[in-house]
Formats: sequence, C-alpha cells, structure tokens
Amino acid sequence: MSATASPRRTAVVVAAVIVLLVAAVLLSLTVGARAVPPAVVWRALTAPDPSNADHVVILTQRIPRTVIAVCAGGALALAGTVMQGLTRNPFADPGLLGINAGASLAVLTAITLLHVASPSGFVWFAFGGAAIAALVVAGIGGRGQEGGSPAKLALTGAAVTAGLTSITFLVLTTDIRALDVYRYWSVGGLTARGLDSVALVAPAIVAGAVLALIGARGLDLLALGTDTAAGLGHRAGRSRAIGITATILLCGGATAIAGPIVFLGLLVPHALRALVGGSYRRLLPLGIPVGAAVLLLSDVAGRVIALPGEVQAGIVVAFLGAPMLIGLVLHRRPVAL
Repeated sequence: MSATASPRRTAVVVAAVIVLLVAAVLLSLTVGARAVPPAVVWRALTAPDPSNADHVVILTQRIPRTVIAVCAGGALALAGTVMQGLTRNPFADPGLLGINAGASLAVLTAITLLHVASPSGFVWFAFGGAAIAALVVAGIGGRGQEGGSPAKLALTGAAVTAGLTSITFLVLTTDIRALDVYRYWSVGGLTARGLDSVALVAPAIVAGAVLALIGARGLDLLALGTDTAAGLGHRAGRSRAIGITATILLCGGATAIAGPIVFLGLLVPHALRALVGGSYRRLLPLGIPVGAAVLLLSDVAGRVIALPGEVQAGIVVAFLGAPMLIGLVLHRRPVAL
C-alpha cells in the first residue's frame, strides 16, 4: 500500500477538488454553442422565464446533462477504485466484470427485438444487461476453494466480455438499422437523456456509493494481501461481495444514463493515489467529485472543439485517457494498491 498523504496535504487536495467540481458545473451551465452568462444562469435557476431562450436552454438541456455527468462520472470513478482494490489490478476498470459488454448487448437486444429507438428507453435494458453480466462473472469467478480471487475474476470478466462483444458485433454487421440507432448510444454521451432517466437509476447509484464507502476499510486490508487480511480477522469474501455488488449498482446505473464511457474509472484512482496515497478511505470519497468533474469538463470540451456541432463526452474521455493509459503502462515504478 502506498504511503498516506499528510492531513494538511489531504485538506489541500479536498479543497482543490471542491473548487474543481464547482468550476466544472459552472462551465457546464454556461459554455456551449450558445454561451450563457453566469448571471443569466442564476436567473434561470431562481426565476425561470419560459419565454427566454437562454432559460429554456439551461433548464431543458444543460441542467439535465450536468446532473447526468455528475452522477455517471462519480459512479464510474468510485466503481473503478473499488475494482482496482478488489482485484489488486492497477489496470482494472468498470468494464472488467463484463459490465459494458452486458449493457451494450442488452441495448442492442432492445433495438432489434423490441424496436426501442430512444436513448431514454435504453435505461432499464442497459442496467439489467450490466447487472446480469457482472453477476455471471462473479458467479463463475467465485467458484472453487479459493473463491473469487483477483486473477479468476479478471480472467472470467475478460472471457465474458469477449463473448458478449462478439455477439454484439455479429448483430451489428447484419442489421444496419440497429447499427444506426446503437452507434449513438455506444460512444457514451450526456445528451438526449432527461432527469427522468436519472431518477430511475439514482437509487441504485446511491446504494452502490454507500456500499462502496462502507467497504473502504475492507479494501485497505485486502491491499495487504489475502493471508494478512485473514490473519487480522478480516473476511475477504464479505469485502468482495460488498465490492462486486457496489460495482454492479454503480456501473449499471452510470452506463444506463451515459452509455459505456471508458477510461474514466481507470484513470481517476491513479491520479488520486499520486495526491493522497493509497488508503481507500480517502480514495473513495474523493473519487466521486473528481470523476464528476472529469466527465463534466470532457463534455464541455466536446461542445466547443467541433462547433457548430459537438463531440460526445465518451469520445473526449477516451481521447484523453488513451495516452494516459500508455504512460501508465510505460511507467517504471509499480503501482501500489
């Protein structure tokens, strides 16, 4: 486990994270193809005028996508931190349990069999597919005398992901109509979804966040090694069950409202470890606002880099995350988990 930062440094990081999140929210509400001054945003929030075009943009477009980014970004960062702690794998992310692949196949099934065409209609299918895939991985990977070891969970997740992805590609190559609908959802974005979609999955995300925070101490003990944790009286199976359940709830909810956004859950924990050390009791609470801010800023960047159009937030996150992942792979020092 990496050294823990001093209380003073941690306090500075917490303050910086709060400022970052507030700035990201402000930018999300004011920046875009239609720039809206902060004063107008405030009036739209406190005294909305249906006849004012700026107020309509704020209330019907920017507030929903800001709320979605906060919920999805925080959930994915939290889930990625939990997954890295559970598997003791620095390259683990929410997709490790087949969550993205399961959600994608479920959405594609909804498109092809039930003719669902609206992103808001994909919510329950994405959540259900993510949950089923993760449960299958946990069930198969947890078999045997040693239970759900990190290596078994990672290998099982990779196998299930490969299988589900191949089925998804098979359907897409044979159904052009499905491809036209699916490709917009698959890149990960915050548009065309409303607060009603958030309301559907918010209980799951909140429950997952609570479980993840409850399991922080268990992850700290698992970082010492399974045998050491057991010698200290810790039940590793209980921590894994809590962590896997939290990951299913967090990733299922986030993927349902924002699509399969990659890299965010992988990179945020590493950035925070460099600032506050490896204690999960610090990493997990800080991961929520940092993940939210990263997704918000990615969405803002996507609005302005291709005017008059925009680039989906999932593409921006992937574009920024790929070189960072390469740098992580080439890093000479091992990452302490």
